[in-house]
Amino acid sequence: MNLLIIAPCLLSPFYVYRGAKEKEYETARMLRKLLGELGEEWQVFAYPCPEFELVGWPRPPMGMESFERLGMREKANVIADFIGRVLTEEKPEKVVFLGVKGSPTCGVFHTTSNDPDSYDYGLIPAFFYMTKEKRLEESRKVVEGFGFRIREGLGILFEELMRRFPEGVYVEFDKDDVEDSVRRLGEALGLGVTLSELKGEHMETER
Repeated sequence: MNLLIIAPCLLSPFYVYRGAKEKEYETARMLRKLLGELGEEWQVFAYPCPEFELVGWPRPPMGMESFERLGMREKANVIADFIGRVLTEEKPEKVVFLGVKGSPTCGVFHTTSNDPDSYDYGLIPAFFYMTKEKRLEESRKVVEGFGFRIREGLGILFEELMRRFPEGVYVEFDKDDVEDSVRRLGEALGLGVTLSELKGEHMETER
């Protein structure tokens, strides 16, 4: 067995903190098609969303420092224990971890930072009662108003995963660059499939 361990919001966009936008729908569509190319030797493991487990949904944008203050390290350890138990029992030959660029928990090479002292934690219950349109609007204001920035570094969960499972292959999915992300994941999975092929555009050329 080979195992692809994937951040759940990549397959199910409704986990995204503010609600799904078009880039989340496109990511999910392309990943479903790519995973359809996998052979029988592959299994897919979508672990529980750590941010949902800790804060619920919907929720405002938060950087990794604010999540740390709320206790995310403990939640990440629980999820890493779950993943470790599966790996111990199933003993896969190859393991690919797929995270999300800029995620405070699931970032592989890039995470999101903020100042936990200036952040307004009262936004957490406030977001629960907002409509999707209001959340999208307010999310932009929160990111701009509290000085969020994407920086190089691991998200909280992936920091723990890399520490425990350094032998895994780690891939970061950029929802703002689906084509390159699909290419890199396809290479990690041993698939030579392009985004154009997944969209069916090669069929038009062949005709």
